Amino acid sequence: MNEERKKKPRAIALLSGGLDSSLAVKLMLDLGVDVEALNLATIFCNCTSARKKRRCGNEARRVSRQFGIKLTVLDTTPEYIEMIKNPAHGRGSGMNPCIDCRIYLLHRAKEYMHENGIDFVVTGEVLGQRPMSQHMRAMRLIERESGLEGLIVRPLSAKLLPPTIPEKEALIDREKLLDMKGRSRKPQMQLALEKGVTDYPAPAGGCLLTDKSFSMRLRDLLEHEPDAGLAEIRLLKYGRHFRLPGRSKIIVGRDKSENEMLERFGNGYGTFQAADGLGPLTLAPQNLPEKTKKLIASITARYSQGRDKASLLIRHRESGKEELLEVGPAKDSEFAEWRVG
Repeated sequence: MNEERKKKPRAIALLSGGLDSSLAVKLMLDLGVDVEALNLATIFCNCTSARKKRRCGNEARRVSRQFGIKLTVLDTTPEYIEMIKNPAHGRGSGMNPCIDCRIYLLHRAKEYMHENGIDFVVTGEVLGQRPMSQHMRAMRLIERESGLEGLIVRPLSAKLLPPTIPEKEALIDREKLLDMKGRSRKPQMQLALEKGVTDYPAPAGGCLLTDKSFSMRLRDLLEHEPDAGLAEIRLLKYGRHFRLPGRSKIIVGRDKSENEMLERFGNGYGTFQAADGLGPLTLAPQNLPEKTKKLIASITARYSQGRDKASLLIRHRESGKEELLEVGPAKDSEFAEWRVG
């Protein structure tokens, strides 16, 4: 790092738009640091506001506008999917590769830092908040493997961590940094009140990879389709998923909005739906045996509005062709064991 300078120190902050990262940025701005923000977006972000649903990228944009700082948003989903498949440092209770995730995010931040002549990286991490990636040993490992030893400033917990290079070189005043730790968000919420940070996502938002149901679906998908990519993984977010005998999987929409999403992202799949349109859209592989098509039609009938009838007409569409299948609605006991997530 350079010697004394007249210009402000410059930092790149990993900004999700959540409470912790927003406070970290605010603290740096209050210390006179010239902050830019970086948001690395993936389809696994599930952050929401308490008042209305908003995706992480939108939260980051809102915060960057509020603070008047430059924001760069990068969609890193394809690279992130490959990392998820084989995480070097394992997973948490779901499919969440938290340590590998932090290494990846910080490595991208390091690239941005070097490309733009920035001095250090800022994150909203709090010591002890996340059991897998925010304890002292994990933080040191992450710094080392991301190539950012001494260059990650964590303002919310800095006084509990070894001094960083920016602190040692007096680019920032260590005494004005904080000593938060643990999983309670009360100290952050109090600080937010003091700093005028009043609109932020509910703390329960976060990563779909920690969600039990989504993780079960993703694990099942990768077991059956190791080369699955964005198209297949995106569909895990919608509907009821069933892995049928013979390994075929179907997705049954739960409401109108999910039907629309399945139709939008279901290119290459066949569809099943009640002929009167009153019920779910079901996605299924193409070129299935007649017996399997009848089974899927009966499951679709089970969730349709005419489920109390002895039989229903189910329209099956595939490759520009369609046919009507008359079936009785399946009983829950007949297919419950095939449910995934």
